[in-house]
Amino acid sequence: MNIFVPMLAAGTLLLSVTSCKPMMNASAEAGSYPYRTIPGDSLHTRIYTLKNGLTVYMSPYRDEPRIYTSIAVRAGSKNDPAETTGLAHYLEHMLFKGTDSIGSLDYEKEHLELEKISELYEEYRAAEDPEKRAAIYRDIDSISNVAASFAVPNEYDKLLNSIGAQGTNAYTWVEQTVYLNDIPADKLEQWLTIEAERFRNPVMRLFHTELETVYEEKNMTMDSDSRKIWENLFAGLFKKHTYGTQTTIGKAEHLKNPSIRNVMNYYRTWYVPNNMALCIAGDFDPDETIRLIERKFSVLEPKALPAFVPPLEEPITKPEVIRVKGPEAEEVVIGFRFQGVNTRDADLLTLLDKVLYNQTAGLIDLNLNQKQKVLDAGSMLVLMKDYSAHILSAKPREGQSLEEVSRLLLEQVELMKNGEYPDWLLEAAVNDLKIEQLKLYESNRGRVEAYVDSFIWGMDWQQYSTQIDRLRTISKEELTAFARKHYKANYVEVQKEHGTPESETKIQKPPITPLKVNRDTLSSFAGELLAMPSKGTEPVYLDYRKDIGFREVQSGVKLHYVKNRENDLYSLYYVFDTGKNHSRKIELALDYLSYLGTKELPPEEFSRELYRLGTSFSAFTSENFVYLKLSGLRENFPRALRLLETLLQDARPDRDALEKLKAGIRKERADDKLSKRKILFEAMSSYGKYGPKSPFTNVLPDHELEALTPEELLGEVQNIMHYTHRVLYYGPDAADAIIQELQTVRRYPAAPEAPPAADPFPELEQTENTIFVVDYDMTQAEVIMLTRDAIYNPSEVPLISLFNEYYGGGMSSVVFQELREAKALAYSVFSVYRSPKQKEKHNYIFSYIGTQSDKLPEALGGISELMQELPMSPELFASARNGILQKISSERLTRTEVLFNYEDAVRLGHEGDIRRQIFEGARKMGLEDVQRFHESHFRNRKHVMLVLGKKEELDMDTLRKYGAVRELTLENIFGY
Repeated sequence: MNIFVPMLAAGTLLLSVTSCKPMMNASAEAGSYPYRTIPGDSLHTRIYTLKNGLTVYMSPYRDEPRIYTSIAVRAGSKNDPAETTGLAHYLEHMLFKGTDSIGSLDYEKEHLELEKISELYEEYRAAEDPEKRAAIYRDIDSISNVAASFAVPNEYDKLLNSIGAQGTNAYTWVEQTVYLNDIPADKLEQWLTIEAERFRNPVMRLFHTELETVYEEKNMTMDSDSRKIWENLFAGLFKKHTYGTQTTIGKAEHLKNPSIRNVMNYYRTWYVPNNMALCIAGDFDPDETIRLIERKFSVLEPKALPAFVPPLEEPITKPEVIRVKGPEAEEVVIGFRFQGVNTRDADLLTLLDKVLYNQTAGLIDLNLNQKQKVLDAGSMLVLMKDYSAHILSAKPREGQSLEEVSRLLLEQVELMKNGEYPDWLLEAAVNDLKIEQLKLYESNRGRVEAYVDSFIWGMDWQQYSTQIDRLRTISKEELTAFARKHYKANYVEVQKEHGTPESETKIQKPPITPLKVNRDTLSSFAGELLAMPSKGTEPVYLDYRKDIGFREVQSGVKLHYVKNRENDLYSLYYVFDTGKNHSRKIELALDYLSYLGTKELPPEEFSRELYRLGTSFSAFTSENFVYLKLSGLRENFPRALRLLETLLQDARPDRDALEKLKAGIRKERADDKLSKRKILFEAMSSYGKYGPKSPFTNVLPDHELEALTPEELLGEVQNIMHYTHRVLYYGPDAADAIIQELQTVRRYPAAPEAPPAADPFPELEQTENTIFVVDYDMTQAEVIMLTRDAIYNPSEVPLISLFNEYYGGGMSSVVFQELREAKALAYSVFSVYRSPKQKEKHNYIFSYIGTQSDKLPEALGGISELMQELPMSPELFASARNGILQKISSERLTRTEVLFNYEDAVRLGHEGDIRRQIFEGARKMGLEDVQRFHESHFRNRKHVMLVLGKKEELDMDTLRKYGAVRELTLENIFGY
């Protein structure tokens, strides 16, 4: 359950298909339903409107026996009442709590208690005296426990898990709330039954514990510098519209004074079928499915909707610079305001954004990133119904002012206004968008996301699906004129400085009595739902020798081949069994390569040629592997491959580029030490596993970095090309053609070298409980508990999978129910038995909880109790086991998934597709097996606890109860 906030990075939110006039279709069969289509639509979209106004989007796509679903409500935080902001988001949370049927054991009795709670919240809102408020809250807490005795918490999640759903979640943003599921195709009727009931009559049960979860989410956002940037930028761009005057999570004072009545009024106002869309893509029969949907969802009654009249924003006539402070790295973000998504602005912005930034050959790419004038420069669009925003962002290099960063970003806009970009870039940008679209529509999720956008924006599917054609009509003259007209001194700039932010009052924890969790019960609805018959789907496993073509390019160089029979896109990978553990220079060398050209093509021209060919090249380096990836359009593959090979073999050294790269690395290292996520999940986690010398700290010290020469780095690239390696190919060309191309473009060594095999970083044995604490200015405390266990054994994978599903892997798991649902101790919490990525490595128990500092004692106590005693629930176990069986039965690995599944199998020592063992094992195992696993692997184990938080607010006495406390500095964990 998330608040959707676009990342400050590249991307456009509007894509397309093909053009043609829409058609109405209606079968002559009695009882059929008319629907709209677009001739030539590659998604074969059907759009229905039911009698009650519910819109249904369908895309039959039988790639695997699953269906991706979204139920979209055209209402978000912009519709929140000004006096109770955050309401749309809170209602989203409550839609997971069930109805008078889902999750209720005796609704008549439960309803009486819930009504008392609702009345008490109204009194609580009206009361001003702190003692009176505290007394009312005690009554709320007491009655909530009575009401909870009649409820089955998380029954919605258990039901979805039982039928094999994946990705069960939801998100809220400014003008939408969207509910997500990925289900087995044979469970469509069960899913429709659940969802129709879910939206019919949601019940506000377990309200005060869920409210505390939202408090946690609010406190979590207070620690987010990106949230500070976003809220201030939108407040500057939209001084009248609720896009800027309100936030999705809401004001703290509103969250402290909730109203169940207001939440239900919001539901009754906006959650009506004529304001909702059901969007599905996958393996289903459209005619049969629409009959099911109509039968299930006809219980929802339409209602007239209030009109939302967007306020008219005043023109921005001069730059507004807003300065905010936070603990993370400095950054500049500049926003321009435009008309909404249903105007011509959206098309022009989409193309303009790609010309500015496409991660290869845009103005920002070549003039700022490749020339290393700033760090991480980018551009993105935020397209919304009433207004849109175009956002530029970048981080400063060492010693660079934020004003200089701003000037450099705005200079790229000036180049757009002057038409200083090549004519061919427009066509290449449109082709790039087309490729993005093809990739997006390879997945059911991508298709459904397009439907959701179309519906939320109120954009006809024909209009949505013809954007590529419209973009092709835009001339350079029109685009340049648009830039001149709209990009003036009319922007809002947020300068995010490093420093102590203005203090925000965190929401303190209220006294909550842990709720009794009725795990071993089912509502009547759940029992009937689970008894519903379904066709059943047999699992299909990979047979590597049949599903992958294994060929030899040259001695020591293998080709693993899977044919793409769907479109003209290809992906090619060079995979080397060496990485950062074996060379501290290899990642830097491949990064350096991205700033170079060849004898024939200088760096800028090389990047432009790649983009002109519709090709992307990237390199990824892990501890023990290197991946070089080339992808794009089939027709340009031979030329793209030659470009890549020429770069790998004949890159021209550039000393100035290397010196800038070194300076950038020094700045990025300093910025990493300001990043909360980098500190906890990478630096501290690595320290907990390995100690001070780890793969994470295995970087060049400053004096070695300074001494590096271009020749050394290019030598690293040439060295790995002499190692034995694999070529992975997924695409439309035949294997023989790929081998011929590879043999043509490179002279392979007669006897390729075997890459170094030694792993120089042994994992530490844990002999005593240890707590490592790092001081960081933040509202919450975040904790990771690590316990090293036995060496990986493939035979244990089935039980590990079942245990994780039951214990701590999802919203219906024991850990989630105990620590979030019953005790409201965290917004995010999980605990899993984590397997390594390679054989001969150790398994780990990995537990995480993010909580308010004043809840730390209860949170640690809760995790520790679960490590010692496993709550036993036959009902929850049945849900976990059914979930695994249903997911594997309906899962089909395709495309590059086949190739990388085989890579994983080899690295972990699997003899075949491990899913076969998981499925067969899960069918035979019982709850007692899970219990024995917990007893042998979790109880009385030594652990390393990693705590990140504001030291003065951490309860150090509590921490000492769990082991010896040692404070670490950033230098300790980063190694520099």
